[in-house]
Amino acid sequence: MLVTHHYQFSKRMEMHDITATVKKDVQQSQIQEGIVVVYTPHTTAGITVNENADPDVVRDMLAGFERAFPTYHSDYHHFEGNSHAHMKSTIFNASQTFIIHQGRIILGTWQGIYLCEFDGPRKRTFYVKIIAG
Repeated sequence: MLVTHHYQFSKRMEMHDITATVKKDVQQSQIQEGIVVVYTPHTTAGITVNENADPDVVRDMLAGFERAFPTYHSDYHHFEGNSHAHMKSTIFNASQTFIIHQGRIILGTWQGIYLCEFDGPRKRTFYVKIIAG
């Protein structure tokens, strides 16, 4: 089963919690045992897992990645001006894989799944592939 989702980001850098969407897709699949892959086909976006209880974690992560890979730097030569976004998305990755057990995705108590944007605002696509097994 493959489900396609779209999300419109309004800021240059954002992390959008997609945990409820992925859980709903898994539930609707009625697959009891298997895996789910969450993937975004963009070179300046990513998928990550991190704490979803305290919004300060997301703010701190975005601030830390901006310090590590600043939006503007004299060493960047990419003509589109988004080298920082490519670096950030590489750290976050384009996909994450999760286990489905007894019809539910296995996540830690404080874990959430995030679609991350580093070159917005843009409309992004992400896919949820659910595989029985």
